[in-house]
Order: sequence, then structure tokens, then C-alpha cells
Amino acid sequence: MPTQPLGGAPPVGNHGGMAGRAELGEFLRQCRADTTPEAVGLTGHAGQTGRRVRGLRREEVAQLAGVSVDYYTRLEQGRHTSPSEAVLDALARVFQLDAAARAHLADLARPARRRAQPVPVQRVRPALQQMIASMTDHPAFIIGRRTDVLASNTLARALLTDWTRLPPRHRNYTRWVFLDPAARAAFVNWPAVAAEVVGTLRLYAGRFPDDPLLSELVGELTIKSAEFRTWWNAHRVHERTHGSKHMVHPAVGPITIRYEALALPGDDEQTLFIYTTDPGSASHDNLRLLALWATQQQPPAGAQVTRPLR
Repeated sequence: MPTQPLGGAPPVGNHGGMAGRAELGEFLRQCRADTTPEAVGLTGHAGQTGRRVRGLRREEVAQLAGVSVDYYTRLEQGRHTSPSEAVLDALARVFQLDAAARAHLADLARPARRRAQPVPVQRVRPALQQMIASMTDHPAFIIGRRTDVLASNTLARALLTDWTRLPPRHRNYTRWVFLDPAARAAFVNWPAVAAEVVGTLRLYAGRFPDDPLLSELVGELTIKSAEFRTWWNAHRVHERTHGSKHMVHPAVGPITIRYEALALPGDDEQTLFIYTTDPGSASHDNLRLLALWATQQQPPAGAQVTRPLR
């Protein structure tokens, strides 16, 4: 899989120009490479022997999607960037995209005049700050655009990291996962967690391609992390909804958490994460020990909110 040169970051902005056309084309090429002939029922199809590509050929995608080869080729080459919803639906069907990937495809295909809008500064409402501060038995935190950590309660900071002690620009979940050695030690299956985080950032990049802070973050991670470069160039997307993670905390030991990601009303780009454990489990006991340990380490501080990023 190609990697970005160490000296620069992949373009994520200016989707109305060459960078935007390249993003759509790169995504389509990656989807085509990831889709096998067998997955779309082309097993034993004439010409399948001696294939020189690991995925589908352009002409096969065009035939399955019901468009001309020239039209699809222009999409991949960035010479056409406004496909209809019917074409997007057909391509999503051919590539067997899930809902998140289909939405990402639509974001990349949107005309520039609908995309070039300023990204406002995010702030957490005081009532939400108080709410997560009151959750003393469950880690809770709020993530905003580009996976910035906007607020967190005491237990979340004890389980993950104390965001309030970091410079405002460093209070970012993706940055922590890739650049803090403690994050690698915290997750038993760090590669899976990290790859999903990159997919979440990719999803955001499609929605807000002209965010300069996103370009800055991607540039830093591209330079400093070979894993990030590989997963970023894979163009896979991931939408956080719910799931589980196996963690190890140096003070209390292993903890398996379940998480729910809840979109907050009033700001679609703020997500509340709540971690829970199974009642009666060793993880439940360890999380209670961690809450006690956190209380002993520092006075309860409630939810801490970062200063707006500028």
C-alpha cells in the first residue's frame, strides 16, 4: 500500500480544486482494489485468469454500476466530481459500502460551493459539563471535530489520560492514541483501536475538508507515525456507535469496557462517550478500584473543558 512521503501530509483541504478531485478518485480506487471479483459474483467470469489487479477492473466496475467505462475512468482520474445520487448508489452497491462509507462517498462528491463553509469553534454547554462530572462510576467524555477531547470526567481522565494537563492543541484522542506510548500499553488490541480511530478521522475529513486544524493534525501524524500513514492512505472510514475495548490500567489491571457513542443535540459534531462494565465482573470491580484510586490521587475536579482551539 502506498505511503505518504515523510516530508509532507496528504491533502485534506481544498476539495473544490485538484486536492478534492484527488480525494474522490483515491477513495474509488481503494474501493475497487478492496472489492474482489468473487464478492460481486464474477467467479469464473471470462478473462478472470491472469488478472493483473487484485480487485476489480475499471470496466468491471462500470458494467456493474451501469455507467460507461469512460465516465467511471473520469471519476477516478478527477476529471468529473459531481456524480448523481443514482450513480453514487450504484457504486456503493458494487463496492458493498456500509452506511458510513456511503455517506463518506457522498461527502467527497459534493460540489465545492456546498462545502466551503467556515468551521465554528466548538464549546460544551455547562449543563453537559455538570452531567458528566456527576458520573462518578462511569468514565465519560465528549469528543468533537477532528476527535478533539472537549470535556471529560475524573474517571475518564484516570482511565485514559489527563487531558487537562496537556496543551490545548494536544487534547486530541487520535493524537493521544498514536503518539503517547501509554495509549499503546492501555489497549490490548491497539492496532484495531488505532485503525478505527483513523477511519473516524477520515469520515470527518470528508465532511469538513477545509478545516486547517485537521490538516495540521494529519500532517503531524503522517510525519510521526508509519501506522497512521498506512491506515490513512487506505481511505477506510469508521463511524463510532457502540462496542467494547479490552484495556489494562497500570494501577488496577485489566478492564473490559463497553462504550456507547451518543450524538448530542444542538451540535451534531459533539459525541458523548460513556464507558460501562458488566455488573459482577472483574472489570467492574477494577473500575471501582480505579475510581477510588483517582479520588485519592487528586480532588474530584468535575468535567474539565478545553479552551477553544484557535
